[in-house]
Amino acid sequence: MSKAGGISYDPDWQTTYKPLIATAKQAVAGIEPGRRIFVGTGCAQPVDLVAALTARCRELPNTEIVHLLTLGAAPYADKELARCFRVNSFFIAENVRDVIQEGLGDYTPIFLSDIPGLFRSGRLPLDVALIQVTPPDANGMCSLGISVDIVKSAAENAGRVIAQVNPHMPRTHGDSSLYVYDIDVLVPSDTPLIEVTPPEPDDVTRRIGEYVAALVDDESTIELGIGRIPQAVLEFLKDKKELGIHTEMFTDAVIDMIEAGVITGRHKTVDKEKIVASFCMGTRRLYDYIDDNPLFAFHPTEYVNDPFVISRHRRMVAINVALEVDLTGQVCADSLGTRFYSGIGGQVDFNRGASRSPGGRAIIALPSTARGGDVSRIVARLSPGAGVVTTRGDVHFVVTEHGVAYLHGKSVQERAIALIAIAHPAFRELLLKDAVEAKYVRPEMREVGGKFHISPPGMRTNLVLDDGTQIQFRPIHPTDVPRVKELFYELSEDTVYYRFLSRAKQISYRELQNFVYVDHRNDIAIVGTLPEAHGEEIIAIGCYYLDPRTNRAEVAFTVHDDWQGRGIGSFLLNYLAGIARRNGISGFTAEVLRDNKRMQAVLNKSDTKLSSEIHEDVYSYRLDFE
Repeated sequence: MSKAGGISYDPDWQTTYKPLIATAKQAVAGIEPGRRIFVGTGCAQPVDLVAALTARCRELPNTEIVHLLTLGAAPYADKELARCFRVNSFFIAENVRDVIQEGLGDYTPIFLSDIPGLFRSGRLPLDVALIQVTPPDANGMCSLGISVDIVKSAAENAGRVIAQVNPHMPRTHGDSSLYVYDIDVLVPSDTPLIEVTPPEPDDVTRRIGEYVAALVDDESTIELGIGRIPQAVLEFLKDKKELGIHTEMFTDAVIDMIEAGVITGRHKTVDKEKIVASFCMGTRRLYDYIDDNPLFAFHPTEYVNDPFVISRHRRMVAINVALEVDLTGQVCADSLGTRFYSGIGGQVDFNRGASRSPGGRAIIALPSTARGGDVSRIVARLSPGAGVVTTRGDVHFVVTEHGVAYLHGKSVQERAIALIAIAHPAFRELLLKDAVEAKYVRPEMREVGGKFHISPPGMRTNLVLDDGTQIQFRPIHPTDVPRVKELFYELSEDTVYYRFLSRAKQISYRELQNFVYVDHRNDIAIVGTLPEAHGEEIIAIGCYYLDPRTNRAEVAFTVHDDWQGRGIGSFLLNYLAGIARRNGISGFTAEVLRDNKRMQAVLNKSDTKLSSEIHEDVYSYRLDFE
């Protein structure tokens, strides 16, 4: 006798272990009232045992049901049975959410990596563990299959272990087995495993996935949390090379990535060439794929979620989701106000591990709005009662469908501006007002108001200089204020004079705002940047400002003295002209001092119909687009 995947197990196991075998009804008959019972995780929930236990509900008052995430039916969570069964969940799934939110069940907030310690230490002693395993092999070893997570620790520490033994369960590699004689009762079953089809990403989650995928370098190791967003990320990783996986869980979506050669694990620092997880949730296709597949290694949570293990991976990228983020960077991921919704899970474990990984990135992703766009998820202050899962000190990247905000090491003002910039446009002005009132940002920011715009996608390009230096050009961003200020104070006196027609020694915050807060149609500002260890250095700025009465825009450039005469000004002029043409603008004007020969040369070489006239020491240029 063998399983569908072709894996052999002892065909006579029911004879060999006959003293241990019972029906589900017989197995749970000995459970006494007032006990704490653990139920296996996810799609490996032992549904036959759960049904048999629930059937005894009237005989089991004050019984506590403990579990992580469970899928499928949870009959013990019926409100009518609350006097019999009290749910205590480490992560709230839809099947128990109502009973917990109504106060008839419990939620225990805890880092996933810490749960096994509760069982081992006796701080949360387990009387019974209801689990699901494969039939024993010739050596008497049963695999926990698709859910090892905290199940193995529960089985090792419970007073009594009852296992639903199911040939539909795939046998998985890694630290995923139990010796048959460490199980007290074996309950034969032929019930198909619970299946979950990965959620289909929508347009919003796809845009988020695209932004997140851009933060994943080749040869990275990634962790994907639960939900639509992590699955959407995979869609945009198809062009990446040599990725690895070290994650709590995964779904069917990894199969195509493996077969396309994107996921290989060859450059993993730990568990090389292995896809490491503690559980998976998917369809029969996935279960058959992992069955006796040495590419996969399933390990308990205390290993997979150990921040030290995670941090040992080079370029570890942790991708997790949130419900709400405030303007200081506090992340709420487990509750909607006072209503508990999900759980801490492994977010903090992986966030901290990835942030300490060489070249690692810790990412929190969320849609910018909820309730059909009526509510902003980027908020001035968290909803009353909302819990902080990832603190403002731990957060690094926050991503919405409107962009990426990097917060680590940034001031509260920088954080607030960066987060407002990726909030939904409908809420930015209100968020800015709230930020001013909360004293998160300077009072002068009130004047920005409706100017808080983010550039449309696609306005990025590169220039390779003769010596091979690559300069990246992108629209200016509200978070660029410190970089623009640095550029100004590095300019020579002559460069400042040619650009501003004055000998200014300093630049005011209001002038900096005028550079940064543009609407990217009537006003455009493009910066040329070089990568630096701390992020980017701005070495050039090109701007135009539209006069709607003439449909012409005044154009101006600033290039760092060390980079002048390298063709950057000409490139910026042509690039800005292309944007202006697409926006239906008729042409440019420019005011240039008589002594500013370099700017004159740039304009004179432009691919436009050019005219100029001089008044005193200033040339007035007019550039007409064909």
